[in-house]
Amino acid sequence: MARIGARMTPRTFHVKSFGCQMNVYDGDRMAELMTEQGLSATDDAYAADLVILNTCHIREKATEKVYSDIGRLRKHGQDPLIAIAGCVAQAEGAEIVARAKVDVVVGPQAYHRLPELVARAAQGNAAVDTDMPAESKFGALPKRRRVPPSAFLTVQEGCDKFCTYCVVPYTRGAEVSRPFAAIIDEAKALIDAGAREITLLGQNVNAWEDDGRGLHDLIAALDKLPGLARIRYTTSHPNDMSEGLIAAHRDVEKLMPFLHLPVQAGSDRVLKAMNRSHTAGGYLRLLDRIRAARPDIALSGDFIVGFPGETEAEFAETLALVDAAGYAQAFSFKYSPRPGTPAAEMAEQIAPEIMDDRLQRLQAALNRDQAAFNAASVGRRCAVLIEREGKKPGQKLGKSPWLQSVIVEGDHAIGDMVEVALVSAGPNSVSGVALSSSVGGDPVAPASSQASFARR
Repeated sequence: MARIGARMTPRTFHVKSFGCQMNVYDGDRMAELMTEQGLSATDDAYAADLVILNTCHIREKATEKVYSDIGRLRKHGQDPLIAIAGCVAQAEGAEIVARAKVDVVVGPQAYHRLPELVARAAQGNAAVDTDMPAESKFGALPKRRRVPPSAFLTVQEGCDKFCTYCVVPYTRGAEVSRPFAAIIDEAKALIDAGAREITLLGQNVNAWEDDGRGLHDLIAALDKLPGLARIRYTTSHPNDMSEGLIAAHRDVEKLMPFLHLPVQAGSDRVLKAMNRSHTAGGYLRLLDRIRAARPDIALSGDFIVGFPGETEAEFAETLALVDAAGYAQAFSFKYSPRPGTPAAEMAEQIAPEIMDDRLQRLQAALNRDQAAFNAASVGRRCAVLIEREGKKPGQKLGKSPWLQSVIVEGDHAIGDMVEVALVSAGPNSVSGVALSSSVGGDPVAPASSQASFARR
């Protein structure tokens, strides 16, 4: 490294992303920015000249993990430049510099300025940028180059829902939709760079709209792009699940039969306290309409246990909703008070041991249903997109249309679409026997039937 002032000009970098898929997308874009500056990526954080920690602020432990990583880098690394990006950076700003003596702090709406911030830090000056500029960062990002077979594409950012437990409106800002034309251009670039599947991302992705178009219109346009085999989207809010989007699950073959639709709790009182603006009954009726459109759809959700004031009877309502919904997979967490959110100031904070007990019971029910969903897949034929090498020699790992991890043996290439028969199932994955494969732009046969997986 060439020394400039009190620091050094980095030649290698490492990006570590925490949290959601949008952070993964942002981390990839930051890596592309630094590569364009002539830096080389390394998988070894301790050998890198620049380490970018792309952070999540949803839960307290995620925040503390960032500070632990900083400590380890300072102790065991080669005194790299350390940049803190993402939502922790936005929430804490310059306080991170004071607490952890990092070199760069950049929020999720300003990371297109990362190269100039790193250059400033290399001269010995800590650089902080947590602005939410009016101009879109996307226009300043480099063109997409080589990407994995399954790629993320951010189409919407921010949130106007203001759930009482959530920091997203404060760290990501108000809801903003990217323009239709810009999304289509980036999708084409992703396909040219190797993507066969695109997952559209947003804090409330189904709130995307541009000039009268809704997310279903965007999906219909993507469906026409040559070379694209699959379309997914996440994360959705129940209140933004339009009839057009439900119909798209019936009508658009490339739209995969998987939907992540967080509910958070099964008690109407708790949902109201969370400011979720939907009811448990309304959520289940929505699932019925979605399943009527696409009977084999795999459902996923998010749950919070131990929200302030939650009683045992109200937690039982969450378990009842889980039983009624029949999730293929779901995520569950203990409530974590985030500074500045209304819920953090609520009375009746739940004791940690009660939250632990409820989380274990909820996860047991969710794991039961995931195992049942996987078991019900055995005997079906479907297309699997090969994404990476498996753990054992000769194994490949890919995703089914229902977002299950599928283990397939054979010399298939990464990016191949392989038709498989699903022959066995475990709690977290299924195994398939290859029947045929395709390396072209068109998918092989989709799911062989639309028989419902629903338990209701």
